[in-house]
Amino acid sequence: MQKYVRVTPKKMRFIADAVRMMAPTEAVEKLPFLPKRGSEVLLKVIKSALDNAKQKGISDSDLIFKEIQISEGPRLRRGRAASRGRWHPFKRRMSHIRVVLTNKVEKSGVAAKSEEGKTSIKNSRAINKQGKKASNTKFKNKIAKVLRKRKEN
Repeated sequence: MQKYVRVTPKKMRFIADAVRMMAPTEAVEKLPFLPKRGSEVLLKVIKSALDNAKQKGISDSDLIFKEIQISEGPRLRRGRAASRGRWHPFKRRMSHIRVVLTNKVEKSGVAAKSEEGKTSIKNSRAINKQGKKASNTKFKNKIAKVLRKRKEN
């Protein structure tokens, strides 16, 4: 967990969405190559979570992301001088990052118990994908493109 990161939550969520479906070890490999400032901070949090899991005796290959949560921290109120002696206020936002890892075995055991609930979630996701594209697909495609270029070099 990392608190009071001076990157806006909206920008951090794009990075978290790109990493969420990867394995933690894969995320550690790919995050340094993302062209975003918040990727360095998220990389440190993921590495910290992996180290904590190692201390408990869990192998890196057995881990998956259970949750990557980017919540909003406090805002700093700032302002900029404008014409005719006026003041235009704006806010500098902060993020709180929380990464939770779990075993693959535990996740599959939970999925077997609640199979009926999962099917309805899958169906609703499929409808959303057909009906409306996600707003961050362009960003994900851009990240994939950058990572492919880095891999070729």
